[in-house]
Amino acid sequence: MSEEIENGEVESEDVNEVENEEPEQQEENGRVRSIQHLSGMFEKWFLDYASYVILERAVPYVNDGLKPVQRRILHAMKEMDDGRFNKVANIVGSTMAYHPHGDASIKDALVQLGQKNLLVDCQGNWGNILTGDDAAAGRYIEARLSKFALEVAFNPKTTNWKLSYDGRKREPVTLPVKFPLLLAQGVEGIAVGLASKILPHNFNELLDACVAYLKNEDFVLYPDFPTGGMIDVSKYNDGLRGGVVKIRAKIEKDAGNKILRITEIPFGRTTSALIDSILKANEKGKIKIKKIDDNTAATAEILVYLAAGVSSDKTLDALYACTDCELSISPNSCVIENDKPIFMPITDILRKSVDETVALLLLELKIKLGELETDWQYSSLEKIFIEERIYKDKEFEESEMIDQVVVHVRKRLEPFLPELIRPVTDDDIKLLLEIKMKRILKFNSEQAENYIKELEKEIARVKFDIEHIIPYSINYYENIKKKYGKGRERLTEIRNFENIEATKVVVANEKLYINREEGFIGTALKKDEFICECSDIDDVIVFRKDGTYYVTKVADKLFVGKEVLYVNVFKKNDKRTIYNVAYRDGKVGPSYVKRFFVTGTTRDKQYNLTKGTPGSRVLYFSANPNGEAEVIKVCLKPKPGMKKLVFEYDFAGLAIKGRDSLGNVLSKNDIHKVSLVQKGASTLGGRKIWIDEDVLRLNTDERGRYLGEFQGDDRILVVNKNGTYYTTDYDLSNHYEEEFLVIEKYEPEKVWSAVFFDAEQQFYYLKRFRFENVARHTLFIGETEGSYLVALSGEKRPRFEIVFGGRYEGRPAEVIVADEFIAEKSYKARGKRMTTYEVKQINEIEPLDSGEGESEETPSNDVDFEITNPDMLNDETQMKLDFE
Repeated sequence: MSEEIENGEVESEDVNEVENEEPEQQEENGRVRSIQHLSGMFEKWFLDYASYVILERAVPYVNDGLKPVQRRILHAMKEMDDGRFNKVANIVGSTMAYHPHGDASIKDALVQLGQKNLLVDCQGNWGNILTGDDAAAGRYIEARLSKFALEVAFNPKTTNWKLSYDGRKREPVTLPVKFPLLLAQGVEGIAVGLASKILPHNFNELLDACVAYLKNEDFVLYPDFPTGGMIDVSKYNDGLRGGVVKIRAKIEKDAGNKILRITEIPFGRTTSALIDSILKANEKGKIKIKKIDDNTAATAEILVYLAAGVSSDKTLDALYACTDCELSISPNSCVIENDKPIFMPITDILRKSVDETVALLLLELKIKLGELETDWQYSSLEKIFIEERIYKDKEFEESEMIDQVVVHVRKRLEPFLPELIRPVTDDDIKLLLEIKMKRILKFNSEQAENYIKELEKEIARVKFDIEHIIPYSINYYENIKKKYGKGRERLTEIRNFENIEATKVVVANEKLYINREEGFIGTALKKDEFICECSDIDDVIVFRKDGTYYVTKVADKLFVGKEVLYVNVFKKNDKRTIYNVAYRDGKVGPSYVKRFFVTGTTRDKQYNLTKGTPGSRVLYFSANPNGEAEVIKVCLKPKPGMKKLVFEYDFAGLAIKGRDSLGNVLSKNDIHKVSLVQKGASTLGGRKIWIDEDVLRLNTDERGRYLGEFQGDDRILVVNKNGTYYTTDYDLSNHYEEEFLVIEKYEPEKVWSAVFFDAEQQFYYLKRFRFENVARHTLFIGETEGSYLVALSGEKRPRFEIVFGGRYEGRPAEVIVADEFIAEKSYKARGKRMTTYEVKQINEIEPLDSGEGESEETPSNDVDFEITNPDMLNDETQMKLDFE
């Protein structure tokens, strides 16, 4: 009462204060109170709304990996389950009894579950994740729970229940899922001030990781997408914030490198969105294509037809650099645990799932044990009750009260209590009293005894499993993999991606011009002097006659000054473009020469290749793409006492230094003129090339295996496992197939030895030959389908061991020295048959030293015997073949 009085006093005081205030002051105070009231409401209600969206809409629960709508859909489908398909419209209607939202959101969630091909079996048109086509209306498509879902996601005995939103029904708090479902399906949700993005992982790899965790072994998990493609997981960060994965479409070259075939697309993109991004890049001139065909149906197939004269390798790189063929995804592993959102690493989510599964399996075993023991107890009591004919006791028949009967039966059972699992309860006795006479008359003691023994075996087995719950859990996961893992192999290839700089791979879609009189450069000055081809994302480097230079962006029209000395496209980190310069320091100072490279600058920042003295002037300038060093002629201004007015200078004797070097003194006298005498050769030597076999790309950064020093027309030899070969130049944009056998510097004089199976003759052959310089894929093992390469050696004197099999398995292995067995021939020749016996395998063994036992090669008389059945050979013929 006192609190009400206090409140009343306060209110009356407030009223008096308001009455005594001026009208304007009253209005202002009222507005302040309204704002304060709204602020309090906003703070309270917004927090409630945010909590609701986080807990009930967007973020999955770590226990079962499901959002509430997904859990309610699965629960409704379980209640409807009779083994047959149900219309999606009916499933949506049943789910609305638990989910207080519109039917459209429920249907969308169900379609997404069905498209994941894990928990729901689908029938009808459920859309296409590749093309983005929508599913048919709910009245046309059907669904049911998959066998996998029924096995791992439901058990009413271990489920925690709560009332539905209207209190009429029960729904699960979380489903008792015994599988890392969250990681298998992945999830994406945006809440208030919070987001969750967990990428899907491979079904079998998750089960293997579960087993590894239970065995205390290390494991790693990486995403696997239903759309396939390639992924770089070097910065995955276990799925936490701050991590990133790069995903790429899988692109193949086809039809003589004139078509690029996209067979797998990046996760999260549809074929139409991918094609749109390619067309936009084409419109902007970053790539050049003729047309695109989309042949996607059950699998993705996008055909990109290249324009004439366009490099397929550079276009492929440009697709990754400038279109949605390469994307970056930032995961954010946020889940609900104990009704609170937390950020949890992927590996911890798996560990928690395994711990939860072990606990559920243990609980199921304990429940089963209790049921078995109850069944054993009743069966034993029933057997005693009938065999001892307790139901015929006089006290049993004459008792009028049920309590008296219970007391009598309990007394009769006392001698048998030590044999029972637990004490006898009144409920146990009342169950005995309900046995019908028909059951008693048909009772068979032997069958009852056998049934009790089977129960005892089952109880012992369950107790053993409880005591060995970890091996039991491991066996559970292995059985799940065995039953449902087929056809769920990894689709996304894990690769290391090389960073592709767009400026290096985009098509030169523009032309750069210069107007020297007015001091402008740009792509729009089409009537002026042409400089070079470029792209609209290139940088250009500009040198002026006063020795200043800078790097700037390509533009339609840009003022650079009237004393432009040199303009060209700037290549970042390029140490092979060398600038040879002669300059005068100040107006009357000595002249210097220098050779330097420019690897990187701050865009639009001005630099100076001279000392920076006012009046400095560039006397000679040349830009050399491969470090060439020329000879110049220097003419001095005559003055009294000077004898030598003209001399030559060779830049080859000058060391290459950085851009800030001052250079060497050319002359302390005034120079009248500098002119070119002779162009020189490169002073940089060959270009050292490495092959990074992780990304199958060439580089000059010393990554991977060293191929050698290349210059001029040097080539690279590529031999594939399918028996084809070709040669390429050493352009860093080249791509190579994954199934290569040999990638090395091409040596025309090198002799190779190849062992292959000829499908036409059905024998193994050996040939020695030299690879010719051909750019197209060329077979060197014959064109008969079924032929295959067994071994390829570049050793001078290789040896091959033939291990016999079949009916000749006891025959000693035969060793063949290649250069003694057959002479060198063309790569088109078939070669010489190695044996007519059945072969188990052929191995290359340690080669002979080329200096040992050198003898003049004698051409082999390669006469092939046409033998349809080797078993029909007589000993004499066999000896002749062995001798050959």
